Amino acid sequence: MADPRPILVTGATGLVGRRLVATLLGDGRAVRALSRDPASARLDTRVELHPWNGRDAPASAVAGSGAVVHLAGEPVFGGLLSAARRRRIRESRIDSTHALVATLGGLAPAERPSTLLCASAVGIYGSRGDLLLDESAEPGAGFLAEVCVDWEAAALRATALGVRSVCLRTGIVLSREGGALPAMALPFRFGLGGRLGDGRQWFPWIHIDDEVALARAALDNAAYTGPLNAVAPKPVTNAALTRALGSILHRPTLLPVPACAVRVALGDLAEELLGSRRVMPRRALEAGFAFRYSDLEDALRAELG
Repeated sequence: MADPRPILVTGATGLVGRRLVATLLGDGRAVRALSRDPASARLDTRVELHPWNGRDAPASAVAGSGAVVHLAGEPVFGGLLSAARRRRIRESRIDSTHALVATLGGLAPAERPSTLLCASAVGIYGSRGDLLLDESAEPGAGFLAEVCVDWEAAALRATALGVRSVCLRTGIVLSREGGALPAMALPFRFGLGGRLGDGRQWFPWIHIDDEVALARAALDNAAYTGPLNAVAPKPVTNAALTRALGSILHRPTLLPVPACAVRVALGDLAEELLGSRRVMPRRALEAGFAFRYSDLEDALRAELG
């Protein structure tokens, strides 16, 4: 049975957060949200807004919540990985999670939420070629893998406080409303789309509806603990993604983007697009989660068709 207390959400104005809040409200659930600027958050008036500084979660917002969904974080693809951006990425994810768990620890047990659902990413696996990766796979190498390892470690500290902790390892979320898909589709609309590098790298994806549904399932089902891969059960290669986008948008896909050009444009972030992560949602499937969109073309057609 779902905890009837309010659900506290950070990152409530982001792509996933906004959709999650809407579904919770639609089901009659009470929602609180932390916002750097409550006056301009543009959330439903039913959401109980609390100001925060992006790091230290106020005890008044956390106390009495049934669950906390921690989605806030500096965008990864917001520029080259300068030293300053690396620091902001780590602070916005890891430091804020440490601070959140510290707030939980300062509350009386009866005031603590029963669940902490913390964002993470499939970047934790690094680039692993054709190796099939489920939640039991060891972390990989690279900056974002290291960030995810520390991020999840911070979240899982809440288990010592009696708070069930789930780390949602999300792939590329497909939505017309924002995120990666509009940027991915843009060159295809102009007939300039093509595979990246050799196109053999695996592309872990999930439709926005399934991302939100899986988050909801993780909130309400105690069977979900620890890492949880939020990806569709049928991963595809970049070449297959390219063909699907071209077919749905009725555009040619004859202009491959050389790997060296991606590296020049993105620097260290290039491996997030050229790297290969063949990720499977083993724990979701074992728990009986039913994906609405298992096939990439169906997901793309729903958002772009």
